[in-house]
Amino acid sequence: MRAVVQRVKHCSVTIGGKVKSSIGKGMLVLLGVAEDDTDEDIDYLVKKITNLRIFDDQNGVMNISVLDDGGDILVVSQFTLMASTYKGNRPSYIRAARHEISVPMYEEFVRRIQTAMGRPVGTGEFGADMKVELLNDGPVTIIIDSKQRNF
Repeated sequence: MRAVVQRVKHCSVTIGGKVKSSIGKGMLVLLGVAEDDTDEDIDYLVKKITNLRIFDDQNGVMNISVLDDGGDILVVSQFTLMASTYKGNRPSYIRAARHEISVPMYEEFVRRIQTAMGRPVGTGEFGADMKVELLNDGPVTIIIDSKQRNF
C-alpha cells in the first residue's frame, strides 16, 4: 500500500462538476492498494499518517501531527501510485489490486483513519473521474510505502 501525503491549506474533490468533499488545513492522502496488501498495511499507514509530525509548532518547526493540530484529512484512491515504470514508457499497473480487493481495502482504510481521528474524513469516490484541487502548504509532500517500513 502506498500513500502520498500532502500538507494542504485546503483541498477538494469534484466529481461530475459537483464538490464531493473539501477540507481546510490538513492532509490530502492519495492511496494506492497492491494485490498483496493486508490489514497490517492499513494499520501501519493509519498510524504513520495520523502521527506524522509535519505541522509547525510555535517555533515554526515541523513537530506537530494532524491529530495534535486539529487539521482534517481527505483520502482519495489512486491506483496509479502502484505504477511500474521499469520497462518502456507506458506505466504498468500490474501491482495494483483488482477492484474486488482494492475497494474494501480503501473503505477499511477510511474507516480506520476516521476512528484514529475521532471524526469523519473527506473522501473521493472509488473509480470515479475525480478532479482534485489543492493548495500544497510548504510544499510538504511525503511518500509512504507500507512494504518499506523496515528501512
